[in-house]
Amino acid sequence: MDQLHAYWRMEYISAPRLPDTDRPFTTLPELQDDRAALIVHRSSLTYLMLNRFPYNPGHLLAIPFREVSDLTELSPEEAADLMREITFGKKVVAAALNPDGFNVGFNLGSAAGGSIDHLHGHIVPRWNGDTNFMPVLGQTRTLPQALESTWERLVAVATSLTAAG
Repeated sequence: MDQLHAYWRMEYISAPRLPDTDRPFTTLPELQDDRAALIVHRSSLTYLMLNRFPYNPGHLLAIPFREVSDLTELSPEEAADLMREITFGKKVVAAALNPDGFNVGFNLGSAAGGSIDHLHGHIVPRWNGDTNFMPVLGQTRTLPQALESTWERLVAVATSLTAAG
């Protein structure tokens, strides 16, 4: 049997967990601790958060502060702000991680893969060759960088881009 060693994972496994909630996208911004919540950037109506269960390193979620379950429930101002935040998130990830491409989109409803009933968009960086045998055969995804390190890198770039205007 082959063994996969990921010693850095113990830090993640043993880290304190945030309180369980069925409304994480409402609860996390209220913590007022963006590092613990993995919030990378806040705008007036939406925010960017590093996905705790990413498809790839740097996988961001763009989320409206107001809890809605569908795009059609957003006000015109919220819809515009959400699109600006998605665009900004893509710029941040591109500058920080230099991916070869992106998947950007929404899973609307449980049949489409939506797992949390609070609207959120996905910004997933992609690299040529980032899909290999691990997720296909081993049903295991390998991430080369810890969430905390990725968060620090993305926040630094987001802060720099925000300051630059």
